[in-house]
Amino acid sequence: MKSLSVFFKDLRRAVKNPKMLIPIIAVICIPILYTGIYLTAFWDPYNHLERLPIAVVNEDKGAEFEGKSLTIGQDLIDELKEDMKFDWQFVSNEEAQDGIDNDKYYMKITIPENFSSRATTLLDDKPSPAELVYEPNGSYNFVGAQLGSTAIKEISKEVSAAVTESYTETLFDKFSEVSDGFGEAGEGAGDINEGAGKLDDGALTLQDNLKKLSDGTLELQKGMDPLADGVKTLNDGAAQLNTGAKDLSSGLGQLVSAEGQLEEGTGKLQSGAEELKNGISASRDGAEELNKGLTSAEQGANELSTGLQGAKQGSAELSSGLASSEQASDQVAAGAQSIADGLKQLAESNPELAENAEVQKLLAASQSVAEGASQLHAGNQQLLSGAQALDQGNDKLAAGADQLLAGHQQLASGASKLAAGQEQLLTGADTLAAGQGELNSNLALFGQKLSEAASGGESLHEGASKLYTGTGTLLSSIGELTGGVTTLADGSVQLTEGAGELHNGITEIKDGAGELSTKLKDAADETSELNQSDEVVSMFAEPVQTVEDDTKVVPNYGTGLTPYFMSIGLFVGALITTIIMNVRETSVPNAGPWSRFVSRFLAFGGMSVLQAAILATFMLYGLKLEVQSVPMFYVFSIIVGFTSMMIVQALVTWLDLVGRYLVIVLLVFQLATSGGTFPLELLPDWMKPISAFLPMYHSIIGYKGVIMSGNFNLMWEKAEILGIYAVIGILLTLGYFLFVGRKRKQTPETEEHTPSGGEVATV
Repeated sequence: MKSLSVFFKDLRRAVKNPKMLIPIIAVICIPILYTGIYLTAFWDPYNHLERLPIAVVNEDKGAEFEGKSLTIGQDLIDELKEDMKFDWQFVSNEEAQDGIDNDKYYMKITIPENFSSRATTLLDDKPSPAELVYEPNGSYNFVGAQLGSTAIKEISKEVSAAVTESYTETLFDKFSEVSDGFGEAGEGAGDINEGAGKLDDGALTLQDNLKKLSDGTLELQKGMDPLADGVKTLNDGAAQLNTGAKDLSSGLGQLVSAEGQLEEGTGKLQSGAEELKNGISASRDGAEELNKGLTSAEQGANELSTGLQGAKQGSAELSSGLASSEQASDQVAAGAQSIADGLKQLAESNPELAENAEVQKLLAASQSVAEGASQLHAGNQQLLSGAQALDQGNDKLAAGADQLLAGHQQLASGASKLAAGQEQLLTGADTLAAGQGELNSNLALFGQKLSEAASGGESLHEGASKLYTGTGTLLSSIGELTGGVTTLADGSVQLTEGAGELHNGITEIKDGAGELSTKLKDAADETSELNQSDEVVSMFAEPVQTVEDDTKVVPNYGTGLTPYFMSIGLFVGALITTIIMNVRETSVPNAGPWSRFVSRFLAFGGMSVLQAAILATFMLYGLKLEVQSVPMFYVFSIIVGFTSMMIVQALVTWLDLVGRYLVIVLLVFQLATSGGTFPLELLPDWMKPISAFLPMYHSIIGYKGVIMSGNFNLMWEKAEILGIYAVIGILLTLGYFLFVGRKRKQTPETEEHTPSGGEVATV
């Protein structure tokens, strides 16, 4: 009780003495002056950004895109005029620069003259992004420049979204065109399928006819052997005839020299002449039949050659057409692949766009089209290869037919000569028979007729010689004809095989064209399903939007800094209190150490409670601070103020002025390392370990729990740590009074003044 009486005596003395009471009241208001005034000035600065002047210079000249006029710079100016988040000043470049130089504007934003034209290069091979040039005036005010930098990012985002919307609308128009093109391509592929079906039927017919031709040439090849044997026999007969004619001519010569012997053999000669006539007549009939057969064979060979020339021309036209088709299919494949690659690049340049289901369908459809076009191109290449093989086979077949025709013509010529010679032989035989009759009736003319017979024998020998030569030529031509027929047979076989390959290739073309038609129509259906509404365009332009979860949002700048400045204000209030109030002595002379301790503890502790309560009340009802719990806010504020006071009291009680200096040093360290403004992670490495040992670090975290997050467990945890600091301060102060205070021998008058000689309030 005696200790409490000392405290109440000090309190009454202070209340009765205005010189003591006024400073005490002023000290109680120190936390409000420090914390309240600052937070009042900057309670919600971000809600008044429309007061910050920012210069905007528009030098954009506009551009043309897909037949439309783009004036993105002017559009941006119009939007800024409608949404005055800042004090936009739309001025010329000279006025803006003069304002920056004279600290009139916090930032200068320039829209370059090529702003719109650069925005149209998105689909070019080397696009050039549009640029907004901004110049923050950091020398005027650093924070103001930073706020302007945040604004330019928002403006850039809005402009990007607007440009993307324009491109998206153009892209959707292209999709419509692509859908129509896919539909037309599908119909064209259907026509190709039908044409390939007809071509396939023609290829089957061609294959059947070529099979018949191959079989016919094989039969012709087999029939050439008897023909060659017959011609060989004819040649042998002609050789014998030539020999006989030679002997006849020699015999007639002997008859001329031995005319006397002629009479004896006239009977025999008459009989031999008749037999010769009959043989020549029979040979003539055979030669005529041979000539007719060769003429028919020549006509057949001529028709075969003509037909093969037509087939050759047809296969050449087929090969040329298929080459054109192969080039067209190559262009289709390249175009389809180009579309697929373009869509893929567009997806890769915008990952959010690639995740869209409609875009994925379009990518799949374009890839299917590219694959179908590649299959069509491969089928056309196979068909072209078969047509070229057919063309080569036709060339060989036509060459063999030409050789066959030439051989037939030579054989027919030899047969004609043979027929003419046989006619001459028959005529000679008739003349010989007539001459023998006349010889029998008029032997007187024997000598003259014998000379004529000798001349006829020589002619007969010449004709037989010619016949032998012609049959030899015919035999040689038959050999060439046999070789030509063999070549013709081989060519027809190759041609038949080529027709089979042609049929297979056309079948693949037909199948590929059918599949291409189906996929193109599917792609047309899928692309036509794309919805070009304003909502879809906006989705493509800005596929990702940020949605703020305001459960952890701090309402304003002042609320965010309240934990920091309340901790500072209470700590500074404690420091100023030690200047106004005596920390060691009381107004009661000769009071004991314990009584002085109790008096000083209650006095400074009471001051801390008053300061904390008044500051908390001002924050709640003066600045309208919103907290999670008003009672908890008062309790924690009192704990923070009490802890700060006990720490400051202990240092000043022990060290006096040096103690106050250490309090200021401690305050400076707490200001830098408590994490009240910037995150602790941004501190230098040597400062980070210090923060956890300083009381303000814990008071700020506790205030955040009771003001912002509502984590009262965290608040009590930090309150316990602050309580430990307070107990340590109390024990240090008690130690001073118990162990050091008894040794001091000072008069009451001296103890009631500061070291500088000023009066101290002793409460």
